[in-house]
Amino acid sequence: MVQQVTADEDTAAIAELVRVFFAAFVPGADMSRVRDALLPQALIIRAGEPEPAVYDIDAFLEPRRALLANGRLTGFSEWEVGGRTDVFGDIAQHSCRYAKKGVQDGTPFTGGGHKTFQFVRMPGGWRISSVSWHDE
Repeated sequence: MVQQVTADEDTAAIAELVRVFFAAFVPGADMSRVRDALLPQALIIRAGEPEPAVYDIDAFLEPRRALLANGRLTGFSEWEVGGRTDVFGDIAQHSCRYAKKGVQDGTPFTGGGHKTFQFVRMPGGWRISSVSWHDE
């Protein structure tokens, strides 16, 4: 049976999952935390460039782990600029703008875009079922 909690507790739990996702992609971060935040069948989708790319968890995490570990990407951070969460019973969504900065192959960069997260309440709590993003 799925445990029922208050709207404030739902929003706080979802906000924590969003923070975990953004915090996972900095040098030295423990990517197992983002894996734990995702359903095992979760999809991560990059829109645009020129076609969308659809990843399962491993296909998404491994290249990012390697990029952060091999020193090609340094000083990287990505953060939410502002967003909105809507909860509908045992499903929810979070839409946000984000910004990012870092140095890749010696070249500084900045950027941003939009991310959308979908969530499902499981017996153990909320989990991310999908993430989609579009860089500007």
